Amino acid sequence: MAIQALTKEPFNMVIAGVGGQGNVLLSAFVGNALLNKGYMISVADTFGVSQRGGSVASHIKISKDTLYSSVTLNGQADVLLGMEPVETLRVLGEFGNPEVITIVNPRPVYPTGGVSYPDLEKVKEAIEQLSAKTSYVNATEVALSMGNPILANIILLGALVGANLLPINKDDMMPILEERFPGKILETNIQAFEKGMAMIAEA
Repeated sequence: MAIQALTKEPFNMVIAGVGGQGNVLLSAFVGNALLNKGYMISVADTFGVSQRGGSVASHIKISKDTLYSSVTLNGQADVLLGMEPVETLRVLGEFGNPEVITIVNPRPVYPTGGVSYPDLEKVKEAIEQLSAKTSYVNATEVALSMGNPILANIILLGALVGANLLPINKDDMMPILEERFPGKILETNIQAFEKGMAMIAEA
């Protein structure tokens, strides 16, 4: 598959989730792969009240030759990778627009302290209404079937790359994964990455 060229300058991506899901790791992986391809990258991570369990949004701004300020302007996201449904909807409300492409892990992270969670089907309906295209990747379920729920973020990374929305492909990501994960852990993460690529192809 040909690598997608940047469709605008700058190209804005946001990763939405909650603390502990791996937003920051994903933004680092994507940013490093893009840097290795010669793109100018700005990355910023914004945290809610609680670092673990609170809102986390990672902003990646991509350009061919200009270094822009990192945080996405309201309504200017081009791609949104949602690691959690409600957080995806919240970020869409701030940074979305009629052209945004959204990839979502539909598995909720339920709040503690007796706080109720919105109806999931209504959340998904709202996400679809606010996106030009929405793809669901059941990353948590597949990660659990692989024996480790933390693999969900690598599955989502594979889905993102497989969606052909960014100017990077599997070959660009392999050195990043090899640097991060040793031995058999690398093999498992490559399997998770490849599952994500396959899942987005079927979404």
